[in-house]
Amino acid sequence: MTTAGVAFALAAALHAGFQLTVTVLVYPVLARVPASSWSDAHARHSRLIVPLVGLTYAGLVAAGAWLLASSPGPLGLAAVLAAAGSVVVTAVAAAPTHGRLVTPDPALLRRLLVVDRLRGLFAVLALVLAVAALG
Repeated sequence: MTTAGVAFALAAALHAGFQLTVTVLVYPVLARVPASSWSDAHARHSRLIVPLVGLTYAGLVAAGAWLLASSPGPLGLAAVLAAAGSVVVTAVAAAPTHGRLVTPDPALLRRLLVVDRLRGLFAVLALVLAVAALG
């Protein structure tokens, strides 16, 4: 058990907890906001969640880089790759979809919910692999 491995497992746990909260609670509530309140609700959500996303992802990336620099085994490498999958899905699908949600477009909301579940799966997989790598 390395310090880098423990740090990454903790970062992956934070990320998975954050992501599951968004998947199970935040996005379903946001998807049900009436059109008349949409602009304010979406702007408030975006403004409040950005710092939390930044801190969570910064910790995940820093711990992942540390783990990679410490020559992880196959499970550690797989954990970092799973976490990277979540980051990539955020960058190429979730963030652009959020940007397009000027109104509560049902197709875009469905896409956001599906993409978010994929991020959640990657986050949980990263956590499971990170804990398994601790041996």
